[in-house]
Amino acid sequence: MTIEEFFKLYKRVVVAVSGGVDSAVLLSLALDNAREVYPCFVKTAFQPAFELQDAERICGDMNVKLNILDADIFSDNDIVKNPPDRCYYCKKKIFSKIFDFADVAKADAVLEGTNASDDIRDRAGYKVLGELGVLSPLRLCGLKKSDVRDIARKRGICVSEKPSYACLATRIPTGERITKNILEKTEKAENELFKLGFSDFRIRFHDGDAKLQINENDFERLVKNKNLVLDVLAPYYNNILLDLKGRENDG
Repeated sequence: MTIEEFFKLYKRVVVAVSGGVDSAVLLSLALDNAREVYPCFVKTAFQPAFELQDAERICGDMNVKLNILDADIFSDNDIVKNPPDRCYYCKKKIFSKIFDFADVAKADAVLEGTNASDDIRDRAGYKVLGELGVLSPLRLCGLKKSDVRDIARKRGICVSEKPSYACLATRIPTGERITKNILEKTEKAENELFKLGFSDFRIRFHDGDAKLQINENDFERLVKNKNLVLDVLAPYYNNILLDLKGRENDG
């Protein structure tokens, strides 16, 4: 199936926009092919502010209104107690909000940006997509991550080179209760590293300490700026540890 064929079947669609390149490309393709398109961003405590800012910029560049929906993550104990399948409950809450919006908009389908390169076998959150009937056109049409990046570059989409970014809750060890304080601390600390020029990294929370995972290409930058990194992270953590394996996945 091609993208054009997909949108012959679904003409009035809601697109879940995350601020990343996959959903941005999906939105662009939907705007080209569907009759009516409603971009939605579900705002929770798990997303850093820049994700919403990127989503707003994407929609602004494409001259389409972004519908911002709010979801209170902390009201759901199945999420904040942080079990191994936390993503399942979180995705269910988020997409339930989007389906409520879609019902009012009388949409034919709710779409999201999983691509054909994504390995969904071990991702609990993706089970929800099938249960609720969320469709993934990029995956259905065989578009891999490299295809998505290529389309984004050719179309001049502002997040074409943006690294994949997992939600802030992934920084907290499974089984440790998620709190507003830890999430806010993580966002502020990661923003400090962004300011220093790091881009593809994670700061994992471990009993008051930080385990820093960076791309191997940034090891030299870290060594050169070691004291500065320690200074900017000191207000948030007791100790700063470096994971020598570096960044290996999008979690």
